[in-house]
Amino acid sequence: MIDNAIATTGTGVVAGLGYAPALWVKPAPILPHSTDAVVAEEAREAEIARWKAAVETVAARLAARAAAATGAAAEVLEATAALAADKGLQRTTVKLIAAGSTAEAGTVTAIAAFIAKFEKLGGLMAERATDLGDIRNRVISALLGLPEPGVPTPLTPIILLAEDLAPADTATLDPALIHGIATRLGGPTSHTAIIARQLGIPCVVAAADLADIPDGTLVLIDGAAGTVAVGADPAEAEAKVLTDAARRKAVQSWQGPGRTKDGTAVEILANVQDGAGARAAAQFPAQGVGLFRTELCFLSAQHEPSVAEQASIYGEVLAAFPGQKVVIRTLDAGSDKPVPFVAHPDEENPALGVRGIRLGNADQGLLERQLDAVALAAEQQGVTAAKVMAPMVATIDEARNFAAACRSRKLSPGLMVEVPSVALLADAFLAEVDFMSIGTNDLTQYTMAADRMAPSLAALTDPWQPAVLHLIRLAAMAGASAQKPVGVCGEAAADPLLACILVGLGLTSLSMAPNAVAAVGLQLESVTLEQCQRAAVAVLRCTTARAARATARELLS
Repeated sequence: MIDNAIATTGTGVVAGLGYAPALWVKPAPILPHSTDAVVAEEAREAEIARWKAAVETVAARLAARAAAATGAAAEVLEATAALAADKGLQRTTVKLIAAGSTAEAGTVTAIAAFIAKFEKLGGLMAERATDLGDIRNRVISALLGLPEPGVPTPLTPIILLAEDLAPADTATLDPALIHGIATRLGGPTSHTAIIARQLGIPCVVAAADLADIPDGTLVLIDGAAGTVAVGADPAEAEAKVLTDAARRKAVQSWQGPGRTKDGTAVEILANVQDGAGARAAAQFPAQGVGLFRTELCFLSAQHEPSVAEQASIYGEVLAAFPGQKVVIRTLDAGSDKPVPFVAHPDEENPALGVRGIRLGNADQGLLERQLDAVALAAEQQGVTAAKVMAPMVATIDEARNFAAACRSRKLSPGLMVEVPSVALLADAFLAEVDFMSIGTNDLTQYTMAADRMAPSLAALTDPWQPAVLHLIRLAAMAGASAQKPVGVCGEAAADPLLACILVGLGLTSLSMAPNAVAAVGLQLESVTLEQCQRAAVAVLRCTTARAARATARELLS
């Protein structure tokens, strides 16, 4: 941060600097104050038709934006368009209107019920509450004949400020005019963060004091430090932005492979969700796939795909990276990622319930069939000892049983380090499997007892938290002792500065969103392994996440 500037601090999710006037998003339409108005019975069919026309308009606009977008932005917009046309939501709203509610009141009541339901589920489902609120506002605007709410179209560069941003807003932003994004709500894994990362726009979320900055104020946003500063010296701010622009240009030309300045190899891998995602990732300088999230292929599947159907899907990912490392994770269903064909129990706290490998206790055949499919895909693609890892492992027995099931199919078994018990007993777990990969999102959530999707807890779910880094160090030390690879596949790997600390702690690979690969690779090339190790030692002495981040920046920038 520049001296004498007054900064609002949040959570930085996309590194980079931007300096421009602040501009807040357009306010949402005023919602009906009362839902007591009654539509005459003879007019209710027409009211339903009016509501359906508004929903179709909103869904069509979202679908058109999805068609014009690419990558994660397109996927998020497609999901939001589908949510707008959700049959359950439509049935609920139509029922309310048929009982006498106005279209506006029915929309508000129905979506409020769905938001409450999603927020109770927590995790990724709670994240959809923002999407539902956005759909509600768009439908109300269409019903009232108002312009679409949301992001203004600036004529000159701005720093965009908002309470929160919906996918439909974020996905259509123009990086040439939006030089930074700051939101009062949101978290590191929110849609705002995901799409801003794809667009390369500096982004800070969970900045609680953002409301104090009025429109038109010149602000300097620092996506790495997580600050939005007012009162910076213009000349100094512009100079810093120019330096950052040069850095970003260098990122675009980086081609790999991953290594430190002194030549120490570091595998830089991609996280993917399906064959299309893997083919897109192959266009980046990734050295393989460190995390194939198989459950994301099946979020809308009403029936479990056959072994042959699954093998075809898995084979697409293997084919996208021939001869390179591909790590396939078995279904991490449950909690924030319910899969329709899996029987999910009704739980008070799904994040601490039956998810990941625990689903096999209820359906023994589920894991067996998936492993059969992976083995078949590997055979069809000519892959020897395909790597497969299990999520949410917590006990040695779980690791041992999973490893046996994999080896009986000539697969190489691994596991995710998401539960603190695995990091604490990493030596014993590595005696059972061939490799481990740290899921920093969940490891942080469970270490800090804080829902990673809760905006108000973003400071706790920061992977720079010292307790989390100490657990990561335990896993890395166990890997070095056993001479088995231990990597990271959570969001922490996409932070270039934190990536250096992770390498310094002894991790052998980093897996991330494909568009983050070059920035991490360029940062690693600027430092030696010894620098990373010294910085890691210094960071481990810190007692707060903020101090840890500042120490790393001082020693490595």
